Amino acid sequence: MKNLLISLIVSAGLMSVAHAGDAEAGKAKSATCAACHGADGNSMAPTFPKIAGQGERYLIKQIKDIRDGRRNVPTMAPFVSALSDTDIEDLAAYFTSQAPKAGGAQEELAELGETIYRGGIAEKGIPACLACHGPDGKGIETAAFPRLAGQHAEYTKTQLNAFSMNQRTNDGDTRMMRDIAYRLHATEIEAVASYIQGLR
Repeated sequence: MKNLLISLIVSAGLMSVAHAGDAEAGKAKSATCAACHGADGNSMAPTFPKIAGQGERYLIKQIKDIRDGRRNVPTMAPFVSALSDTDIEDLAAYFTSQAPKAGGAQEELAELGETIYRGGIAEKGIPACLACHGPDGKGIETAAFPRLAGQHAEYTKTQLNAFSMNQRTNDGDTRMMRDIAYRLHATEIEAVASYIQGLR
């Protein structure tokens, strides 16, 4: 009986994650996104994030946060300020449906990066990244935890530094990313960002 109840709760939770966006409509609306993120969401510029295959719930939240002023991204603001919720859902559905392209890690940073990603740093109270982002870096869609695998190391490093310096604050009341990033040394940030870029 207990197992049945747990299964029903989990199933209900998963069923509530219905995706409202229309990927075909999103493709038609994505022309202005292509300049920075690539036509299929695989940005070629290391300062712009790859969004192909990113979780739909995560994309919706981030675009709305930028549009509504909860996340400060001056380069994005002009492009999202006039988007409706439907536009955002359609764009998220389109980019989520695209196949992400992998990158590569720097060999000299791989060991430290893997150690942090897979095991955290216990003496600093830093949990393993895989706890929220998954062992393969694909994220957890039901919790809106983002996909990291293959993300540009430069972009990841920039975001971790922004969280660390309290310049990016849209990680919720728990301050999860801000607290973790604050405890990471610059070398550790660089290593884990490089490892993430090489995750497939």
